[in-house]
Amino acid sequence: MEYVAGPEDEGLRVDSFLGARPEVGSRSQAAALAEAGAVTVDGVQRPKSHRVSTGQHVVVRLPGTEVGAPLAEDLAVTIAYEDDHLLVVDKPAGMVVHPGPGHATGTLVNALRGRGIAGGDAYRPGIVHRLDRDTSGLLIVAKDASVHRRLQEMIRRREVERRYIALVHGRPASVLGTIDAPVGRDPQRRVSMAVGGVSARPAVTHFRVLEELGDLTLVEARLETGRTHQIRVHFLAIGHPVAGDPLYARRDTLGVGRQFLHSAVIGFVHPVSGETLRFESPLPQDLAAALAEARRLTRLG
Repeated sequence: MEYVAGPEDEGLRVDSFLGARPEVGSRSQAAALAEAGAVTVDGVQRPKSHRVSTGQHVVVRLPGTEVGAPLAEDLAVTIAYEDDHLLVVDKPAGMVVHPGPGHATGTLVNALRGRGIAGGDAYRPGIVHRLDRDTSGLLIVAKDASVHRRLQEMIRRREVERRYIALVHGRPASVLGTIDAPVGRDPQRRVSMAVGGVSARPAVTHFRVLEELGDLTLVEARLETGRTHQIRVHFLAIGHPVAGDPLYARRDTLGVGRQFLHSAVIGFVHPVSGETLRFESPLPQDLAAALAEARRLTRLG
């Protein structure tokens, strides 16, 4: 796996920098990998205590990823847009974006491998940004290294519009709001993230209320940053966890079976043609059915 250190990472130890990445899992795991010689910074093997600088490329070889690039698989994925340079994909819930420990096959990368995706790390070619396994909706995938770099830079510069639809518990205090709180690895639960967690990085989510449904609220969330579990953690932090979220809400009153979170809008200027592109994805069947049930229960009072 390869990562590029941003300004917010300046001066972080290698083990802290990598420990905040979901593919690595923890600072202790990152330290063990560094001690085993599996970590390089700008091509030079470095110890866990090495401090990274902005723009440096940090590469880690995870166990089990040494056996070649992901294979192409015939998996059903909806393509919202495709040209010679990139794709916009509508990912189904339940699909992991790229291979990693425990997910060698069946991922979005496997599904798109035959479409010429490229750029970035060899084990997640073309992946510009990610969605959680059980979050559905739109994301961008590159077809060559230069487009991949330009798209990632556009995301860093906040030039990509990313809007999500979420159903949350309770009612936010205002119909418009901004959650500005750094997100890092939860020091108590390795699989979770938390506001102010380990190696926390700046995170900003804007939201607006779309519909009040009794004890639930339908909201649109717009990302400025894209930290792991950002929307889920941010709404938990203000007392309104995402409905159905098995990790942060632990309540599923509508029987959704996953977090009610959908990447509904992607908008950006094409990095090659300069054309303005914007795509919308309707709620998938399971979320649409849950929303209909919430509305029915609200009418019944």
